[in-house]
Amino acid sequence: MLQQTRVEAVIPYYERFLARFPSVKALAEASENDVLALWSGLGYYSRARNLHRAAKSLVAEPATWEEVRALPGAGPYTAAAIASIALGLPYAAVDGNVIRVISRLTNDASEVTSLPARRRFAAEAQALLDKRRPGDFNQAMMELGATICVPRTPRCDECPVNRFCAARVAGTTGELPVKLKKAQARGVSLDLLLLENEGRIFLVRRGSSERRLAGFLELPEKRLFPKTPATKRTQFSHRIVNDQFTITIWTARLPVSLPPGEWHEPADLAGFPLTTVTKKALAGLVNRDISSVLREG
Repeated sequence: MLQQTRVEAVIPYYERFLARFPSVKALAEASENDVLALWSGLGYYSRARNLHRAAKSLVAEPATWEEVRALPGAGPYTAAAIASIALGLPYAAVDGNVIRVISRLTNDASEVTSLPARRRFAAEAQALLDKRRPGDFNQAMMELGATICVPRTPRCDECPVNRFCAARVAGTTGELPVKLKKAQARGVSLDLLLLENEGRIFLVRRGSSERRLAGFLELPEKRLFPKTPATKRTQFSHRIVNDQFTITIWTARLPVSLPPGEWHEPADLAGFPLTTVTKKALAGLVNRDISSVLREG
């Protein structure tokens, strides 16, 4: 959950997820729909699917690096975190926080997204690793980057390793790490139609072949109803990676024909995987009693 997501955003999801799936067995026996519903709003949903697949694949606790690395979705960082924290294996977990710490400790002005630089930072972290307590060391490094060696205003005077920091000596902490500027967001307009019938809402399910959010429920696009007069209800913005969406929600009388979809009672929607855009739209348009449920996450 912490991959590419802030701790404060993760905590309520983490608590709900563990309450619903307190063991690997419970997660493995759950349906993908239930897993995605608990993850809905957190983003990067391949993480949830891989976690579910990994739980299903575990007939015994992994004991080696190779077994951990073979788990679905376990890239170098995730595998190293699991191996060191859960199993005590000596592998450095290198995330963005650790890269920032290493960049400053070594006064390395390499562009951090380049493959040679990432390999070098990983090698430095592995060389520093306390092999007697690898899990504690990895968590300490991540915590150091998250709380002290922060991006814009590092708290160098409070840093427990400041006497080893080459960037502090050189006066370059504010310049490191070096990152390329993010690509400017592309503006995208999206018109969605909210259809209601006897208190139920019409939603369509994204196909299994969709690049993003396969299996999630969402409001249908207005373009699917070219002959249906509609009224504009609200508009809001939503960003997904490099796409800045301007979402317009319309309402209309029930058309004669509908595309394939599902009718749902609003109060039951918390049990289904909804796209974040759909959550935002419904939270502002359906009755207040369920707004807090729809806004979760």
